[in-house]
Amino acid sequence: MKHCDKSLLVLSLIFFKHFTQSNAWPSLSSLHNYNNSNNQPAIGLIKNQTDLLQQDFQKSIEIQLQASKNSKHDELFYTLGNGQAYSDPVSVQRIGSNGPLLLQDHHLIENLAHFARERISERVVHAKGAGAHGVFTVTLRQITNLPLIGKKTPISIRFSTVGGEQGSGDQARDPRGFAIKFRTQKGIWDLVMNNTPVFFLRDPAKFPNFIHTQKRNPRTHLKDPNIVWDYFVHNPEALHQFMRLFSDAGTPQGFVHMHGFTGHSYRWVQKDGSWVYVKLFAETNQGIHNFTASESMKILGENPDYATEDLFNRIESKKFPSWTMYAQILTPDQAEKFKYNILDLTKDWPFDLVEKHEIGKFELNQNPQNFFAEIEQIAFSPSNLVDGWEPSTDPVLQARLFSYPDAQRHRLGVNFQQIPVNCPLNPVVNLQRDGLSVLLGNQGSRMNYISSYESKMNLQPKAYDESNHTIWTGGAIRSLSEITEIDFDQPRSYWNSLTSNDKKSLTT
Repeated sequence: MKHCDKSLLVLSLIFFKHFTQSNAWPSLSSLHNYNNSNNQPAIGLIKNQTDLLQQDFQKSIEIQLQASKNSKHDELFYTLGNGQAYSDPVSVQRIGSNGPLLLQDHHLIENLAHFARERISERVVHAKGAGAHGVFTVTLRQITNLPLIGKKTPISIRFSTVGGEQGSGDQARDPRGFAIKFRTQKGIWDLVMNNTPVFFLRDPAKFPNFIHTQKRNPRTHLKDPNIVWDYFVHNPEALHQFMRLFSDAGTPQGFVHMHGFTGHSYRWVQKDGSWVYVKLFAETNQGIHNFTASESMKILGENPDYATEDLFNRIESKKFPSWTMYAQILTPDQAEKFKYNILDLTKDWPFDLVEKHEIGKFELNQNPQNFFAEIEQIAFSPSNLVDGWEPSTDPVLQARLFSYPDAQRHRLGVNFQQIPVNCPLNPVVNLQRDGLSVLLGNQGSRMNYISSYESKMNLQPKAYDESNHTIWTGGAIRSLSEITEIDFDQPRSYWNSLTSNDKKSLTT
């Protein structure tokens, strides 16, 4: 930078400080004092001005957050987006009482422009949902290397239906999403679960096709049962999930009377690198209660937001819903000998074959203060992992590791992880910079590449030795889409577990 450029920078900083803080021009003597004997800018003073500017940035964020939380609205004054006080929010500027509007009415223009951009893309699946915040408490220790052990961890949960749009009914016959965000001291950990232990497919290439059958006919723009059943008939591996869906379990009484399942198998890893396959299961402490088909249709017509309202009212009245978390565990050797392919999302691990172990409890005890900021903008992904929790080679899970964060980048922007509800509790230090809606300082003046002249970037060693990991696939992936007799084993067991009334509900 040339000397004149540096001088201009100093003058600009001085002007900014004096004008914003005292609304006065700096004196000539103050300008003179910012030069040393060699007539060069005083670097220490420039740094001081930079620090003050950063403090102003931080202060502005804190002030806006505090204003959002302020429940005493009579203490706040109406302003424009830039903070300027505005005296009448419903007036417009025009020529006379019948003349045209004026372009200088920036309040009206700002309001109309923002209104036209209020809506963001809805989720391509799980668009309709509700959520709340709470805490997870570990009850069983020494089971893994996860950073939850011995701690109470803040969580956020979003429940949802799968196929419907944002305005659709909560009580539609549909699987329910059950996503949990754990805010650990070692990063964000997401469990993206459903209320059933299995799913409609085990081949990720089928997922977009299947979801299209749950949406609207491209010609009529109507929900089309013909395409739903066309998919079902030609993909019999979906039988188990379809049976669950068309039983009364497909219409749970709200979000609090249902379980949650990871569905996929994951890997729990110890510090020595040893690991086991695991599935997690959240058991509702409110008991399982479902609507019949006729009850569900009645609720849909009377109150399409039944589940959302029920969840909010329970928490608001301090009747906090809770769940108990269990783990099912198989060693790699047990997995190879297991009756079912542990990488097949259409297969459950029956409790009589793989026992469950309690690992913790969680409770929802706080409603969102702003639904859009805390629930609509919350972004879950199975790729949000922490040390001790690793994905298996389940192909649907592997596809979700990419698809979920990619969908969030489309829906919320490339910097979606800077949105407060998605922010980790530990510092984020990487080489990602810029893009739309940078919220948190853009990682300051740190270089955006591995620099040889800056101080060395600290690298945290892996918490365990990955070289000890054993890989087992056994050929399951190559034959995954083939239909065999075992694909009908669990649907048969599910049918036999139903009562006569449940069987009648399923078949009528």
